[in-house]
Amino acid sequence: MNLTVIGTGYVGLVSGACFAEMGNRVTCVDVDQTKIDGLKQGHLPIYEPGLETIVERNFKEGRLGFSTCLADTITESNLFFIAVGTPPGEDGSADLQYVLAVAREIGQLMTQYSVIVDKSTVPVGTADLVHAAIQEELDKRKVEIEFDVVSNPEFLKEGAAIDDFMKPDRIVVGTESPRAQDLIRQLYAPFNHNHERTIFMGVRDAEMTKYAANSMLATKISFINEISNLCELMDVDVENVRRGIGSDGRIGFSFIYPGCGYGGSCFPKDVQALIRMAQGVDYVPEVLLSVEKRNQQQKRWFTRQLEKRFDGNLSGMTFGVWGLSFKPGTDDMREAPAKVLLADLLAAGAKVLAYDPVAMETAQHELPAEWFESGDVTLVGNQYEALQQVDGLLLVTEWKPFRNPDLAAMSRTMRKKIIFDGRNQYEPDYIRNEGFEYFGVGRLG
Repeated sequence: MNLTVIGTGYVGLVSGACFAEMGNRVTCVDVDQTKIDGLKQGHLPIYEPGLETIVERNFKEGRLGFSTCLADTITESNLFFIAVGTPPGEDGSADLQYVLAVAREIGQLMTQYSVIVDKSTVPVGTADLVHAAIQEELDKRKVEIEFDVVSNPEFLKEGAAIDDFMKPDRIVVGTESPRAQDLIRQLYAPFNHNHERTIFMGVRDAEMTKYAANSMLATKISFINEISNLCELMDVDVENVRRGIGSDGRIGFSFIYPGCGYGGSCFPKDVQALIRMAQGVDYVPEVLLSVEKRNQQQKRWFTRQLEKRFDGNLSGMTFGVWGLSFKPGTDDMREAPAKVLLADLLAAGAKVLAYDPVAMETAQHELPAEWFESGDVTLVGNQYEALQQVDGLLLVTEWKPFRNPDLAAMSRTMRKKIIFDGRNQYEPDYIRNEGFEYFGVGRLG
């Protein structure tokens, strides 16, 4: 099949590459000439394990192409995936200007029956807006061309997106058009692996499914973080509690790992957008409001622990930070807990030595330039360099190289042998027996 993916960000590039991997001919379109030129030379704008190999192979074999001009693909394709950004507005609602701009351009150019697929995460009712925008352009042209607008939300985990796309646990498709269903079913047939995973439903149902799924996972994280805070106050070890409740099949272990808060491009944005949708129909989403509030408070877990340990005075101290991305397996720092932590440390008069295996370049762009210019934040070349004469280690992101570190080397390097473990990666007794002070999220001691 010939298809066009508009947008070469995380969703668009992964989707386009994986569709090409299954033998389709895919053109990824983006208005950013620099990004398109880079992709043609094998330079990806994002980090995702395995993606570079797939992009390079399919580009070389002619199944995957890149362009800045949608008009170049309009006659060859009748299947268009809109995968542009929907950044949060000032009130937290999703900004649809880029989605609707693409819809209008499709309406200005299309010449045959087409299926337009909303792949971006968009609020309930967006398909109706996309349909209206396309129809308005067709009316201006005084032409009659049939088309369908479909909702096909993505369910990709950053760091595991290739496996998630190639071996999905479900493929949600919102459409009531038999013609569009047949086309989408044909496209996704190779991904079903002898088991039908495609779930067809109404367009608005599919739009809500994406927000409900991410908000449910965010709720589990905020719930276990709230329990961890109670555990710290009541002399309870949250790790035992986690194992106790996770063994209940109705609950499970997924997303009940206490930590210093969630971040990224999905959970924070989608929870906030669903809150705004609820408020837009005069409904108060009490649970979602609490999920959001708990997460914002949890991002200051390190700050609370540091103030308690050092009697509220961090001025003149230096701390080593391991991990800047919001999770391992990605360079994404959007809504990352590390950004809150660094801001709090600098506001308290402390300095930071920071290291991340992948997100160092991203940090240069995401963090304020004055932090680096003043010398308050220094990005270093490896994890142990981040411990030179520091007053404590702050583990923010649980990258694999951080999981079993050289404690002897750390002892020789650190000024104060204190570990604040924001992801509960280490066994407290083992760390303490090696001569370190240890503070975990909801752990005893």
